[in-house]
Amino acid sequence: MEAIFKVGLVSKLTSYFSLQYLMLFLPIVVVLYWLMPRKARRWVLLIASYAFFWLISGKLTVFLLITTLSIYLFGLWLDKLNAKRKLAAKNAADRAEKKAIKKAYQTKQRWVVFFATAVHIGTLLVLKYTPFFLENVNAVIKACGSSFEIGIPKFLLPIGISFFSMQAMSYILDVYHGVIKADRNYLRISLYISFFPQIVEGPICKYADTAEQIYEVKQISYTNLMLGLERIAYGLMKKIVVADRLNILVETIYNDYSKFGGATVALGAVAYTIQLYMDFSGTMDAVCGTAQIFGIEMPENFKRPFFSKSISEFWKRWHITLGAWFRDYIFYPISMSKPMKNLTTSARKKVGNHFGPLIAGSIALFAVWFSNGLWHGAAWSYVFFGLYHFALILSGNIITPFSKSLNEKLHINEESFAYKVMQMVRTTIFVIVGEMFFRALTLTDGFAMFKKLVTEFSFAEWKAGYLKAFGVDIKDLVIVGVTLLIIFVVSILNEKGINIRNELLKKNILVRWLVFIALILFILIFGAYGIGYEPVDPIYANF
Repeated sequence: MEAIFKVGLVSKLTSYFSLQYLMLFLPIVVVLYWLMPRKARRWVLLIASYAFFWLISGKLTVFLLITTLSIYLFGLWLDKLNAKRKLAAKNAADRAEKKAIKKAYQTKQRWVVFFATAVHIGTLLVLKYTPFFLENVNAVIKACGSSFEIGIPKFLLPIGISFFSMQAMSYILDVYHGVIKADRNYLRISLYISFFPQIVEGPICKYADTAEQIYEVKQISYTNLMLGLERIAYGLMKKIVVADRLNILVETIYNDYSKFGGATVALGAVAYTIQLYMDFSGTMDAVCGTAQIFGIEMPENFKRPFFSKSISEFWKRWHITLGAWFRDYIFYPISMSKPMKNLTTSARKKVGNHFGPLIAGSIALFAVWFSNGLWHGAAWSYVFFGLYHFALILSGNIITPFSKSLNEKLHINEESFAYKVMQMVRTTIFVIVGEMFFRALTLTDGFAMFKKLVTEFSFAEWKAGYLKAFGVDIKDLVIVGVTLLIIFVVSILNEKGINIRNELLKKNILVRWLVFIALILFILIFGAYGIGYEPVDPIYANF
């Protein structure tokens, strides 16, 4: 019986929308947390977090233990060097000696950061990218006419390693830069890195974002409980009603795209973009909702990205914490380095104030988007996905003055509603094309699908009964459409600064419960589950 129970949890617990999580794991944790005295609640959260990770990763939990111990010790090491530097500088004879002392200790601290990077990012690179690297080496050897082949090792990766490795590095780098002091409380560090709602898909939290909040272990209030449950239910609607319903259609088209024309490929690309957004943002709703039950405010990972008027703005609204990580720890360090500053100064004199900074900025931008592509997976399709967005953002930066000048000459009002809608539609099309390459089984498949999209597009293939080939019918599309309309209306209100859940708090308790029950009934009636549907694991858990 115990074995059956464990297998059931392992197979389902990776989703925050599974019955095992919503009806068993989370209620048990909430009840235990609520019953315990304040100090004991910290241990409830820690035990729950490690139990959750062990149930989905088993013995690979050792990676999480090593990560926690590592950042704790590296943080203390950096702090110790900083204290020694201050003491040595205090006793220095003159300014020159102080400068020499500072330089010497900075070198030592950089070595500490290097070792920390080798442990966390190095482990991630070896486990996640070694097979990809060796496959490409073998391809080159074969192209050279040799029959020699390097064996490809297979590694087991714990779920969420890309997320908690980057979170660990953000802590080390923030200690190094003096943004935060190293935490000597091992329990607080452990809670920060392992908090169970965020361990599978993020968000990637900085220490200053959540560590103190989690450690504070506030009492569960009725308001936070209801707000948290409402947000979980809203995410459940996105995931179960929309994302999982579209999965059959998306799988069929992407797995056999060669059988279809351009219009069907376009349908698959649009459906996948919707599925990905509903799946990932819905999961973030569940994560933030779960945290809110415990009085913890997680950083938002999505802010209505499809209202974006440019690709650059889109990535400030989509997977926000990942973008912020690359900005703070790759883009700024490269663009603000001394060689890049010198390059910018020189370039300004030759090509002006607009194009001068773009040269150094483009180098940093390339590093960001190459890393972003590889972060998502070890495949050329992901690398292309990153470089595709690099090209779009760089192009946008280059043509900005020209487009503004052209709009002025044509008397186009950039603040008009029509112009903004045009920008949003254009950006959405760029995003859909990018996600098509992202989802394609290989980069070659991505280009083949794009070719069909451009050269074989015809609505003539959409005949009566056409949708049944993809496991859906017109009723499914109506349900998806109605749900998207609800989400669209809520998004518009949020964009205008109106928070639906906060507004509901002002209403009569009967109204609040009626809305909540209506949402639950909507999910129960229209959710994609049961016979004919297979549970779909959260998409970003694979990254």
